[in-house]
Amino acid sequence: MHTWVGFSVSHFFTKVPGYFSAVKGTVVVDRDHLEKSKVEAVIEVASITTNTKMRDNDLRSTNFFAAAKFPAMTFKSKTWENTAGDTFAVTGTLTLKNVPKEVVLKVKSLGFGRDINGAAISGWEATLTLDRRDFDIAADQGVIGNNVDVAINVEADLRKPTPATL
Repeated sequence: MHTWVGFSVSHFFTKVPGYFSAVKGTVVVDRDHLEKSKVEAVIEVASITTNTKMRDNDLRSTNFFAAAKFPAMTFKSKTWENTAGDTFAVTGTLTLKNVPKEVVLKVKSLGFGRDINGAAISGWEATLTLDRRDFDIAADQGVIGNNVDVAINVEADLRKPTPATL
């Protein structure tokens, strides 16, 4: 409910934003050694929205994501490297359209606390720039940029033993 995976890509001279509304995953946090933390996420590709129905349908089609054939993209972290204070370079495998690629997320811990019901939570933000061609998303009429800026905001439920749902 408080997690968001958004993106923007250039179209001619402007950036077109969008997001995925169906995201779930697990976060395993070692508060004493955050570099030992782990994250796995699954994003339902068909949940893409740019607030333009025709464009969303085109993005779901074989022109771009082929959502019927490849319904989900996944991310699984491998390493967390502390880069300064509460920031980390989180290396992991992003799989999209059945193409696995190692990527590095720039991650910041936003804090730990309790929600209004007393459950332990943590907040995170991450950014990444992808080249869409690396994932066989090459449809282009000469007007769409290749670089996709990704922004992720996560509020993770840290209760045990149930993994956090993003």
